[in-house]
Amino acid sequence: MEEIDDIKTITEEYFDRFILLLPDLIGALLWLVVGWWIIKLLIKYMKRFFDKKGHDPALTKFLLNLANGALLVLLLISVIGMLGIQTTSFIAVLGAAGLAIGLALQGSLSNFAGGVLIILLKPFKLGDWIEVNGISGSVKDISMFYTKLNTFGNQLAIIPNGELSNENIINYSGEETRRDAITIGISYESNIKVAKDVIMDLLKEQEDILTDPAPAVVVKELADSSVNLSVRFWARNEVFWDRHWYTIEESKTRLEAAGITIPFPQRDVHFFNHSKEAPAENK
Repeated sequence: MEEIDDIKTITEEYFDRFILLLPDLIGALLWLVVGWWIIKLLIKYMKRFFDKKGHDPALTKFLLNLANGALLVLLLISVIGMLGIQTTSFIAVLGAAGLAIGLALQGSLSNFAGGVLIILLKPFKLGDWIEVNGISGSVKDISMFYTKLNTFGNQLAIIPNGELSNENIINYSGEETRRDAITIGISYESNIKVAKDVIMDLLKEQEDILTDPAPAVVVKELADSSVNLSVRFWARNEVFWDRHWYTIEESKTRLEAAGITIPFPQRDVHFFNHSKEAPAENK
């Protein structure tokens, strides 16, 4: 009988506490809902402001995610404070937990720091074609921890930002124009001047090839099987590869039409018989 009375007393005590806490609990839940809505509204206006100012999309995304996370943490701390829990001790626990998580996730923190550096220093932006560690592709997304590239074969390459921020990067889209240098070999019997004139006429016909800097055709080297010409021109990034492939194909067609031979690697091999039994004329 005493046990039943004890249970009844404990139940009544906790129920009374719950009744006393109920207004604070309702207020905290309401503040949680309202605060969540306010945060979403603020993030929406921040995004609209960044878009209007024309900021880099990667930087905008990073700042919005950072602001959203910070505001949610502040909202959570304020809700806990409304419930009567000491926020000072909670913040201390949260800091200790953050330190422990940070030590356990050093690689991820390195990627995060790399992402911050990439977004702030802007070695590349969304849509740029870059090459790093033998991987090349168009930048699809820059997040806090990883950068995603679409390769030439439309594969998705995911590179950690920590690694990306410490490697040599070639940004092919960093400048508005690019210079090409195509090597074309002609035979030693062919007329170099005629070959250069044919290719130069081809370059001048193409409107997308820039005249300043001017295109040039020079003798690059005297190779084993050919005289190698270097065809050099400048073009805008958006038409660069079209001019590259067209110039290679059309150069072969026009050089052959002009009687210029484009040789393939070959060797002359001579055999000599030095045996004692061989006739004198074969020695």
